[in-house]
Amino acid sequence: MQTQSVTTLTAIQPASFEPKIVGFLCNWCSYAGADKAGASQTPYPPNVSIIRVMCSGRVDPQFVMQAFRKGADGVLILACHPGDCHYKEGNYRAVQRHRILLRLLDQFGIEKERCNFDYVSAGESEKFVRVMTDMVSTVRALGPLRARIHRLE
Repeated sequence: MQTQSVTTLTAIQPASFEPKIVGFLCNWCSYAGADKAGASQTPYPPNVSIIRVMCSGRVDPQFVMQAFRKGADGVLILACHPGDCHYKEGNYRAVQRHRILLRLLDQFGIEKERCNFDYVSAGESEKFVRVMTDMVSTVRALGPLRARIHRLE
């Protein structure tokens, strides 16, 4: 009988769970895309706390780990499209760092779906909204982060 109540609680919890997501957005493209979505009053989930960075290439893996340590359930890194980086190759560095970061997260028991990377340009407000919505849905389905974060400290 106790097993039934645990199953019921597990089924109810994801519906009430609202994930906390940290988004690192490139100043020149992704943040401008977010700004355009806001200016056009296109709704998107309020679950994402946006951190504006000058370039996605400046997102240090330690920033992502710190976000998880501080309670984020997911992290999103948005960059300029390849060839459009204002700093020439910052977005290429960001892709490389993201690949390394996924391997690191795996060692701590954090699912790779909790840390996404994508390209959003200044004119892609619809894509920005879609990426945000998809990320929130994905992390909501995964549930709260229950990784061994304490090992990071």
